[in-house]
Amino acid sequence: MDLGDILGPNNILPELQASNRWEAIDELIGNLVRTEKIKPEDREAVTAAVKKRENSMSTGIGFGIGLPHASTDLIHEVVGALGRSKKGVNFDALDNQPVNLVMLFLVPQGQFQKHLHTLANIAKLMHKAEFRQALEQSPDAASMLGIIKDFGKK
Repeated sequence: MDLGDILGPNNILPELQASNRWEAIDELIGNLVRTEKIKPEDREAVTAAVKKRENSMSTGIGFGIGLPHASTDLIHEVVGALGRSKKGVNFDALDNQPVNLVMLFLVPQGQFQKHLHTLANIAKLMHKAEFRQALEQSPDAASMLGIIKDFGKK
């Protein structure tokens, strides 16, 4: 599953308000609730699953990227939200640098291969410097989605 398949224009936050990884995760999960990707009553359980995964090891993988993710039986398809922070988020990243792009995604429980495949595809795309720069310089969510779809075809 590619990033362009997961994200819609309403799941891209070009002005993430968070200052740390926990706030970023909460903000992105809030977006998934508002856009009806997850049910409001499932918010706490989803948040707990993502935070449990994040506590085992930060998903701040370097290069200004955070990829918080989890598996849960509360969804039936892969869902996600992307946040951009111009000031940077303290994500306890592996390189100790602030994170500017946070891509949170959830995979249905028991779909281990899909989870790994999705994570690998997103990480591969995010490691392209020109892709990150284009997202960071993009004026709004619609143009960010266009960049994601363009790069997803390459």
